[in-house]
Amino acid sequence: MSKTILISGGSRGIGRATAVLASEAGWQVAFTYSTDAAAAKKTVAEIEAAGAKALAVQGDATAEADVLRAFDATLETFGRLDAVVVNAGIVGPALPLAEMPLDRLQKMFDTNILGAFLFAREAARRLPDAADGGAIVFVSSAAARLGSPFEYVDYAASKGAIDTLTLGLSKELAGQNIRVNGVRPGLIETEIHASGGQPDRAQRLGQNVPMRRPGSAQEVARSILWLCSDDASYCTGALLDVAGGR
Repeated sequence: MSKTILISGGSRGIGRATAVLASEAGWQVAFTYSTDAAAAKKTVAEIEAAGAKALAVQGDATAEADVLRAFDATLETFGRLDAVVVNAGIVGPALPLAEMPLDRLQKMFDTNILGAFLFAREAARRLPDAADGGAIVFVSSAAARLGSPFEYVDYAASKGAIDTLTLGLSKELAGQNIRVNGVRPGLIETEIHASGGQPDRAQRLGQNVPMRRPGSAQEVARSILWLCSDDASYCTGALLDVAGGR
């Protein structure tokens, strides 16, 4: 039977690239999305075009009931769960911390931290405690170690929390043969820059990266899928930078 992967925030960007790449590698794919039903439908079509089964579950990443429903639907549809990618996240317009309003900070931390904790908690409860084990991969950011001053210090701090969660949870679940790792993308060409008010940010800053270019969502997805696979069977508690040397 094909393995099953569940991805939070799988309709766009890195999540979508991971969903499509997983389907091409033979995984059954479930993913969550927030509001963009058209993007979710397109992702489902791409997964099915690769010959895999797909499930899209709409919900709020910060709502416990929606998170539970995503896991329930995945197990009901596919009968198994082998890997979970904790990817859903947001960024806001570029601002120094002194100018950030409370509602922005609350939304940032609710989505990027609380939402990730809820999704990871359910993964810890539902992944198999068996010989085959399972895998959790967090999508963090190079911002966690760079700080993103004058732009997104709130986003950077939220991803720092994800790095800490990765390290702690990897130790909690190692005895159950559940591997927990994280990837830290750098400047990647995705829609997240436009949502932060800077659609040209990756291209504009890409020349400052040691590799002289931004990365692609597909390049990050390959790292995520490797960490989910049996090829990474002795890898847990790792934070893999996919940042072009930045």
